[in-house]
Amino acid sequence: MEQLESSQRQTPDSLMLFGFWYRAMPSGELTRDRLHRAMLLETALVLGRDRQGKPFALRDACPHRGMPLSYGGFDGEQLECSYHGWKFDAHTGQCRLIPSLTSDQDLKVDRIYAGSHACEEQDGYVWVFMPDPPLPGAGFTKTVEPPILVPRVPAFGEKFKIAHLTADLPCSVDHGIIGLMDPAHGPFVHQAWWWRTRHSIHEKQKNFEPIPMGFRMSAHTPSSNSAPYKLLRFYADADAITTTIDFVLPNQRYETIQAGKYWFASLTTVTPITRDHCRIEVVAKWNIFRWVPLGPELLKFVFAKFVEQDRQTMEKQSEGLKHNPHLMLIDDADRPARWYFQLKAAHLEAKRMGAEMRHPMEGPVTLKWRS
Repeated sequence: MEQLESSQRQTPDSLMLFGFWYRAMPSGELTRDRLHRAMLLETALVLGRDRQGKPFALRDACPHRGMPLSYGGFDGEQLECSYHGWKFDAHTGQCRLIPSLTSDQDLKVDRIYAGSHACEEQDGYVWVFMPDPPLPGAGFTKTVEPPILVPRVPAFGEKFKIAHLTADLPCSVDHGIIGLMDPAHGPFVHQAWWWRTRHSIHEKQKNFEPIPMGFRMSAHTPSSNSAPYKLLRFYADADAITTTIDFVLPNQRYETIQAGKYWFASLTTVTPITRDHCRIEVVAKWNIFRWVPLGPELLKFVFAKFVEQDRQTMEKQSEGLKHNPHLMLIDDADRPARWYFQLKAAHLEAKRMGAEMRHPMEGPVTLKWRS
């Protein structure tokens, strides 16, 4: 067995990964009539929409004296600090005006920046790119251009339903993610007469393979002890149903279910807010049950139930983690968690050395567990 240090013993760098896109808030909650606050990776942000409705994100602190810009005014193009009236471009963060300057003072206003972040909308969410923090005292410059695209939920046709769910988790992002990928908790946490019971536990065998920045549970037949899959097999009248699950750094779990012409796809993320607080968010697309009365509502109910059960479990687990207990990981059920920590370590080492990341998985692996 391999020891797993608790989150309280880990360094901040091992908890939160910079240089990636993170979900900041649902698009529908970002209105034009006011500035909105958000916290990502212990970084306070102010978000809003310009006159054309395009979202933006800045550090929520004026570079002059640190006043949160979210307390100031916004005219659709520029944010004004409520302390001294400094104005900043909403998208670039570049300073446009310092009212206290006199005509004979030649301070280069346009060289001053409030920290600006790349910001885009995808699948009903506002995503913000979180670059590496600047060195202490270095100040902010132009927006860092993201080297990677915004993640998106895959779709296998033009007509589909879409829905999203969210829940706060009182734990570190590490515990949130390894809970998300844990294959053995299902019969104990997600018990329900319409899903599965503890009595249905049996041995399983799944194949895994390395993919860029992550790993994949290769396409396989879904569990035979889950009632929804039995219903799907009857509804789709398909010869085979396959499920593929990918995990990709820093926090993305993709799941795709295909049954003939029908499909379901989701992207679940666990976003670090602070060291001991994260948020799980699920966005799903599907064409399954589109014409069945209450079909979409049924799928939303199932996912909402799962998310709430996971949230309650994490809430209870956080009580034990307060005491800094001795933790461990075992094979084979905890191997995905070990890969996650190894991927993080490999990524951070590659950044430190300025080299390509060395993947911790050397090739395909078969794991066995009971669930």
